[in-house]
Amino acid sequence: MRKLQSQGVHHITLVGAGRQTSIDFWEGVLGMPFIFEQPNLDKASESHLYFDPGDGRLITIFTDESRIPVKRRTPTDIGCVHHIAFSVSRVTFLQAVGRLDERGIKHSGVKDRGFMDSIYFEDPLGLLIELASYRFEPPAGFTHAEVLMEAHKIRVARGDYNIAELHLADAIQALVERSRDTLSENRAPKNPY
Repeated sequence: MRKLQSQGVHHITLVGAGRQTSIDFWEGVLGMPFIFEQPNLDKASESHLYFDPGDGRLITIFTDESRIPVKRRTPTDIGCVHHIAFSVSRVTFLQAVGRLDERGIKHSGVKDRGFMDSIYFEDPLGLLIELASYRFEPPAGFTHAEVLMEAHKIRVARGDYNIAELHLADAIQALVERSRDTLSENRAPKNPY
């Protein structure tokens, strides 16, 4: 038996209401370019809208002009999607509260997640959306996931409750030390003053 190895999210497809509601939210609020549209090839009465969330992957929406938007939180039962998180730059994140407030969009306010900051709000159809901004940049040649895995190992070894900035800094240092050679005989921290 062999795995079906994933290489990333290809796309996420959501069920929308009318076409313009989707365009106004995904492009008009979240800035995702509306890149193409075609019929839903499995249901001719629906249109299939495609948006680029910023990484070349896709968010797609099935729309139908006969569906009326019903503003209520989408189900969070077992097996349902709780929320979708999108990465935003630090400078955009720092303006998120103001930009949501100017539209009258209710939100959670900034949430401290230790390794990132988040803000939550619902799309026009009740799907919970998270905007997330990492507090760190991985060293060259590494991904955010690799830094988080290393920080997790450090956190667990120390018996700490959750990943904090100290774990991230130590993880970045450990990854750099393991991946970069030095001519020094001793890489230990020093105080030259």
